[in-house]
Amino acid sequence: MRTLITVYIALINLVTFGLFWLDKRRSETDRWRIPERRLLNLAFMGGSLGAFIAGQVFRHKTKKQPFRRYLIIIGLFHIVFAMVLLVPDLRNFVCQKLMTIVKTLS
Repeated sequence: MRTLITVYIALINLVTFGLFWLDKRRSETDRWRIPERRLLNLAFMGGSLGAFIAGQVFRHKTKKQPFRRYLIIIGLFHIVFAMVLLVPDLRNFVCQKLMTIVKTLS
């Protein structure tokens, strides 16, 4: 299962990186662009690292707001999500807090 997840994360980041490159090239030649929503969706689906790296390498969408702000929020979400998955004590803490919230709402 870990291998499958690792392959997925690698592929989604490569695809995201590639689409940022393609969008940058198209922006330089005044051709049809890849919608920002699609780029952000790919980042949210796991390609945030590829998006950040492509932004720096190609100097693409590094100052555009609110795009950059959304990308930072997605990246922070991925960091927190990974920490919750990888740190057992943090995972237990988050699960307990969520169960408390669910019981309160019931």
